Amino acid sequence: MLNDVRYAVRVLLKNPAFTAVALLVLALGIGANTAIFSVVNTLILKPLPFRDPASLVVVWERNIPRDRKTNVVAPANYLRWRDQQQVFEDMAAFTPALTANLTGAGEPEEIKVQLVTAGLIPLLGVQPQHGRCFTLAEDIRDGDGVVLSHRLWLRRFGADPAIVGKAITLNGRARTVAGVMPSGFSLFDREVELWAPLGLTDADRAPRGRYMVALARLKPGVMIDQAQANMDTIAARLTQELPEFDTGWVSNVVLMQEQLVGPVRPALLVLLGAVGFVLLIACANVANLLLVRASARQRELALRTALGAGRGRLVRQLFVESLVLAGLGGAAGLALAHVGLRALIAASTDALSVPRIDEIGVDARVLGFAVLVSILTGLIFGAAPALTASAVDLGEALKEGTRGAGTRGGRLRSGLVVAEIALALMLLVGAGLLIRSFSRLLTVDPGFRPEGVLTMQLNLPNTTYDSHVRIVGFYRELVERIERLPGVVSAGGVSFLPLTGAGAATNFTIVGQPEPQAGQNPVADVRVVTGDYFAAMGIPLLKGRTFTGREAGNAARVVVINETMARRYWPNEDPIGKRVVISWNENLEDEIVGVVGDSRHAGLDTEPRPMTYWPNTRFAYGRMALTIRTAVDPGSVTSAVVNTVRELDPAQPVSNIRTMEDVVASSVTLRRLTMMLLGVFALVALTLAAVGIYGVLAYTVSQRTHEIGVRLALGARASDVLWLVVGHAMALAGAGLALGFAGAYALTRVMRALLFDVTPTDPVTFASVAAVLGVVALTASAIPALRAVRTDPVVALRYE
Repeated sequence: MLNDVRYAVRVLLKNPAFTAVALLVLALGIGANTAIFSVVNTLILKPLPFRDPASLVVVWERNIPRDRKTNVVAPANYLRWRDQQQVFEDMAAFTPALTANLTGAGEPEEIKVQLVTAGLIPLLGVQPQHGRCFTLAEDIRDGDGVVLSHRLWLRRFGADPAIVGKAITLNGRARTVAGVMPSGFSLFDREVELWAPLGLTDADRAPRGRYMVALARLKPGVMIDQAQANMDTIAARLTQELPEFDTGWVSNVVLMQEQLVGPVRPALLVLLGAVGFVLLIACANVANLLLVRASARQRELALRTALGAGRGRLVRQLFVESLVLAGLGGAAGLALAHVGLRALIAASTDALSVPRIDEIGVDARVLGFAVLVSILTGLIFGAAPALTASAVDLGEALKEGTRGAGTRGGRLRSGLVVAEIALALMLLVGAGLLIRSFSRLLTVDPGFRPEGVLTMQLNLPNTTYDSHVRIVGFYRELVERIERLPGVVSAGGVSFLPLTGAGAATNFTIVGQPEPQAGQNPVADVRVVTGDYFAAMGIPLLKGRTFTGREAGNAARVVVINETMARRYWPNEDPIGKRVVISWNENLEDEIVGVVGDSRHAGLDTEPRPMTYWPNTRFAYGRMALTIRTAVDPGSVTSAVVNTVRELDPAQPVSNIRTMEDVVASSVTLRRLTMMLLGVFALVALTLAAVGIYGVLAYTVSQRTHEIGVRLALGARASDVLWLVVGHAMALAGAGLALGFAGAYALTRVMRALLFDVTPTDPVTFASVAAVLGVVALTASAIPALRAVRTDPVVALRYE
């Protein structure tokens, strides 16, 4: 065997062109598979870094009328769940990421914070690297203790272990550091850098608001469907106990692993299938190269047979050569995967909002996968050449030796090319569907004009801005100063910026209409705005007016609604002057004074929902996203705006500085990334298919030189010879297209969740891909066809 390996290496070194091409093809196929498997391994296969992760579940509230399966949880319901459930070892809760201002040593900065119940981190089974978590006694709202992330500890406090027990200033208040979590710890949002007590009390049993996420650990032996049944029973009791609050609401128990990877699973599975196709095409290509080499080695194999080598010995030698080639290709592919993963992680920071994305890399399992794929690849592409070439007809081979290679394996080579074309077509159709889908998505009107708009986030701490008057006064003065800056056209602010994934919604009733049954109240999104937000964002006013100086006092009870809300609830009448009661704090009547155009808040692929806008003089929000429309490049006014904020409050940090065009682009990052990766794989597949067609035709022409010379000598025209070669290429392409269409029709249905405004069987995409492949096949056949036409009959016959 060692001799076989040494001989295989010498053979590969003696044929550098063949070896380089084969290694490049294999490196692309194995590298792509290894890179995507690394992502799948980390996000889907690898257990979560918690104690017994398979028993961890997320418990959501589900709104049946609106079909919202993963709605945040009301504290009133969570406390009742915790008391009444019989299927969980324990329950805990936390809020989605909030923001807080960290001041003191260094520049002030805004960081992400989660409020958690005291039992949450112990429930996960994770121990702090330094210090401890806060205790049940310390689980008090606005309590003293906080726990730092490892990243914040390194970045802000220089990895000083003595920080435990010391005070830091958070939102203007001194908070004591209880502990530091280990590297990599996160909970749903990897950007969170600090955890503080949530502090639920008996007062939270009053039914109002939904803003938490519940975690639980299943008892040993309890399955998730049993847990769901128990929670359904509790939900039925809560509907009777709190009919106004809980009618139409149930619970939804989801495995934590599924919750984390669910949004990206379809894209990952599609990409995993795509790289599998690329590897099969690579195998077919290398197999074709080996078949050509095996044909050229017929004399060598015949001599080995004449000297006593049996067929098994020849098969072993050829398989060893294939495995050595695959091993080298696997090593190159592993290096390519490492480089590709770094680029993938850098490009997908916004797309894959998964806490473990930083863990993606080449570990022992991925290395084992690469080794296994390399071996299987070597066996797959080496099987056909080994079995075909080893079936040596001694007399025929030696007789053909003066002429070079024989003609065996022609059908097999053609069959491999047909398979390459079919697989390439399936990949191209998938990429084409995503490209058309993405282009349709980019043409969606977001309802605002993002060009020329600068945005940034402010979060006023309630310790400094402890009154309605101070918050309103700060933003009024800030907006007025910003509007006086050179290049600024208008400025405003909103509580939740469109397309950022954040928002708030609540029930409302229409004054003068019958009271709806419990659980049937209409629902609208709620936004608080300041300054000239609508002008700054380019949201058109359709009827009435927006907020003016009349709303300077907080007694003004007015609201602006969007077009969808007006059309849905006042379809045949003017909503201006109508009154609504929105379930938000005071539950007072508000007069509708204006209707503005719809804007997409949840996503470009999500239809606008009913929306209500309130002036911040009515409900003062400390956290606002500034929106600044400029007549110049938005980046050129950034420093001036930040300096204006610092002039008003030197301790106030500014975060998330970006343009609205960047916000829109970021909202479709996952779709863009999936489209780009699948497009790259499809382009590789198309290239390999073209190389396969060219290789088969070039070899066929070289083998049929004598036949072509005879045809020309007997009077065949150049066009006849041209069609002989091109027709062969078109026949291979036609067969591949037929098989590919059948496969694409079946497989693209799994992509339905990734498409927008495009069907999986879109005829334009299928026709375009067929045309592209036809042109590629024609182009690949051009050089062999021209070579055949230029054959000199005299030279061809003299050679024979």
